[in-house]
Amino acid sequence: GYHRELFENILAEHARECITGLLLLYSSCICQVVESCSSTIHLIIQDLASLQNQGESALLQEIKVLVVAHNIPDRLFPYWYAATATSPVTWPQGSTRSESTAEVAAECITLLLKAAACIQSLEDESEDTEEDVYTLEPELLIPPETINYLHNAEECASPEDFLRIYLSPAQPALDS
Repeated sequence: GYHRELFENILAEHARECITGLLLLYSSCICQVVESCSSTIHLIIQDLASLQNQGESALLQEIKVLVVAHNIPDRLFPYWYAATATSPVTWPQGSTRSESTAEVAAECITLLLKAAACIQSLEDESEDTEEDVYTLEPELLIPPETINYLHNAEECASPEDFLRIYLSPAQPALDS
């Protein structure tokens, strides 16, 4: 409901730009892929930053921005989808990985690509196009240790940190 209302508000102001993507719902966390223009993604990140400023009462806690990419030639998702994990995800204690954050992020994105292909094939096979939430099989889900690793990675910024970097000048002004 929160995401649907957020997107409706954005679309009311920017009617020409559609938002597509995937909201992957786990038992204790979510993973969101948003496909839209950079200004719309910026508005979404601003809203997520304002959520974090609400403190302990916020709907979403400990938000991280994994990747923001520009000038992508094709979208993965023709619509906005929501999918649920078929098995409970727990946060493992003390799990470590030997790969770099970039390698773990690439693994995460690969799984999201597979999830996109699965959802599109489910939609093509389904006679009921009104289905709001899909259920994904465990092999298509991002493993809990991957989520935990990315959540703790210093390279993954909070929405506030992302906005601070995004809005900062790329080069300081020179006096001479």
